[in-house]
Amino acid sequence: MAEVHDRIRDWWDRDARTYDRSASHAMTDPVEAAAWRAALQRSLPEPPARVLDVGAGTGALSLLAAELGHRVTALDLSPGMLERARAKAEAQGLDVDFVVGAAEEPPPGPFHVVIERHVLWTAPDPVASLRAWREVAPGGRVVLFEGAWGAAGPAAQAREAAIEVVRRFYGMPPDHHAPYDPEILSALPLARLDSPRPIIEAAFEAGWRAVRLYRLRDVEWAQRAGSPPVLGWLERVPRYAIVADA
Repeated sequence: MAEVHDRIRDWWDRDARTYDRSASHAMTDPVEAAAWRAALQRSLPEPPARVLDVGAGTGALSLLAAELGHRVTALDLSPGMLERARAKAEAQGLDVDFVVGAAEEPPPGPFHVVIERHVLWTAPDPVASLRAWREVAPGGRVVLFEGAWGAAGPAAQAREAAIEVVRRFYGMPPDHHAPYDPEILSALPLARLDSPRPIIEAAFEAGWRAVRLYRLRDVEWAQRAGSPPVLGWLERVPRYAIVADA
């Protein structure tokens, strides 16, 4: 487990140099940011709540939650990612606490809510992570922002090839500095999701209850609207929020 964590941390430290060149990563498109802000407002308790953002990266959700008046702690395994998040928080005059650490070893809290965006697929033990989040949010809730990324087969391969061609046509670089290591992917149980079912099952196994699911249609639309013609259609992915109570 320690070796996997080290390799994951090193990959994201390298990715921190280029991560924010994607508008969706950096939340630089005002329409998409507004859609995510609305999704947070629907899912979080009334401010000011104590919010733990797990896998905060360069701070997209942390900063939006802080804007909404919440007291946010941003947790990430990568110091490089959090360094950029801290710089953005300071530039915007937002008060956010930053903690370097693994998803399954969160700060003690207590928190009213734990949030994450596209993080559980990177967890070597998703159930352990979800259980740890429940322990630091007793009586609180978890909000999991995820997507159906893992479609496989010839159709999916053809779409990926088409995306690469269209991106080259528009002169757009990839969203990440390099592909994820296949050996690391093989150690991640949720790395190739094409349905929210495994995440919902993991949440129940970790002790979360009253699990509910809704589509993030406004986010999907905003991302398509902010993309060049054709590319937004090719890169469309069902996105959803899974909300549960401790």
